[in-house]
Amino acid sequence: MSGRSLAFVSLALSLFVGPAVASTIVNLKNTAPEGIDISFQLTDGRVLGQSFNEQHWYILTPDNKGSYVNGTWSRAADLPSDYGPYAFASAVLADGRVVVQGGEYNFGNFDLTGKGEIYDSKSNTWTKLTPPTKYIGDSSAIVLADGRYLVAPKLQKTLYTLDAETLKWTKLPTPGKRGFNSEEGLTLLPDGSVLIVNVKEAPHTQRYFLTDESWHDAGDTPATLKGPPCCDCIPYGKKQKCYFPPGETGPAILRPDGTVFATGALPASGPAHTAVYHPDANNWTAGPDFPSGDDAGDNFAVLLPNGRVLVQGNSGTPYEFDGKNLVAQSGCTCGESLMILPTGEVLLGGDAVYQSTGTYKSAWQPKISDAPSNVNRGSSYAISGKQFNGLSQANSFGDELMTYTNYPLVRIKNNNTGHVFYARTHDHSSMGVATGSKTVSTTFDVPSGMETGAATLEVVANGIPSPSVAVTVN
Repeated sequence: MSGRSLAFVSLALSLFVGPAVASTIVNLKNTAPEGIDISFQLTDGRVLGQSFNEQHWYILTPDNKGSYVNGTWSRAADLPSDYGPYAFASAVLADGRVVVQGGEYNFGNFDLTGKGEIYDSKSNTWTKLTPPTKYIGDSSAIVLADGRYLVAPKLQKTLYTLDAETLKWTKLPTPGKRGFNSEEGLTLLPDGSVLIVNVKEAPHTQRYFLTDESWHDAGDTPATLKGPPCCDCIPYGKKQKCYFPPGETGPAILRPDGTVFATGALPASGPAHTAVYHPDANNWTAGPDFPSGDDAGDNFAVLLPNGRVLVQGNSGTPYEFDGKNLVAQSGCTCGESLMILPTGEVLLGGDAVYQSTGTYKSAWQPKISDAPSNVNRGSSYAISGKQFNGLSQANSFGDELMTYTNYPLVRIKNNNTGHVFYARTHDHSSMGVATGSKTVSTTFDVPSGMETGAATLEVVANGIPSPSVAVTVN
């Protein structure tokens, strides 16, 4: 089950673990006309957001200096008249399109709908996506390293992958799966496997390996990260079948050191817990607990450029996990969706950005090895290098509402005017994370209306830019 994200609230941050650290909240100059439930980073630098209306969508365009704070919102195409989902499966594909699939609710009614659409930012159109199974609802989804979109329907143990070019589904074998998929988020690991924290079978965790298409044990979390079921039978479908919610967990984020920080919901008694997964050892260690009464069940988290994880507590208090401590942020009372921007800021719904202290290590940056020195407006070019997808998916929500940003953006800055332009990227050679020394590539389209002359070009992943290279725009 999913509760709607909180509106901005004004809470006293009197409870925290570790010393309070000041962060900065900067209000957007222009707020979203109907608010923003959930947002996606488009590969042309703009942001696509679903409004609180749920059928209406908006686009945030940064200003000519690359500022999202001073950016403007414009209306995007609406979803079809029969589809107004909340709490759905989603992802940005390797070709730059956005998948919105299923929904726990459709126009506010509990539905577990199988409807789905794919958004093309070039044409500003939605195209129907036929589901692989009748009920999708608030299912987990992910884009695998090889570019296939994977969805885990919540009522089943099965997995399905989508070929983005043909829109054909393939059912994957899933031997060894513990419990059904409900409320289990998917975390992509550097070796291409997928990690889950089991909910129905907590405190067990598992990894799915594409190499043998099966689930393997990943150890138990030291304390359960699952909250108790909210209720008994919830009727769904025309025949009013019963869905029995198994409980909730919080988001999980892969960090630059290769560990996964996983957060929990409030258990039946005691504080909500966190845990840290060590992929090489295939085991878990305990993380810090949330302060009494707070948790991150069914809420947002993002990986900040400084390597810390920003987790949104259900009280409205944000916390930064620094590898040891869960530190409350005294400068923010926020309760909207979170998504990392290419500026390194975190977009809070459609109202503001969150700015943290500190910065990235040079080893975390994308590195360009082969790029054109001259480009023509309106033309497309290949660019290659290392770590173009970043070290993590960087964004997470307990299960549904995925806003992963592990794909490269290309940013060009004119030397004379200082104006910033994003060149739409597409057809990335990999959607893997922490690809290390592997050479990866993408294609970028030079905007037809951008300024000509000497410029610098950089690749950005999860808010971290590469060292820039010189380019002349003709």
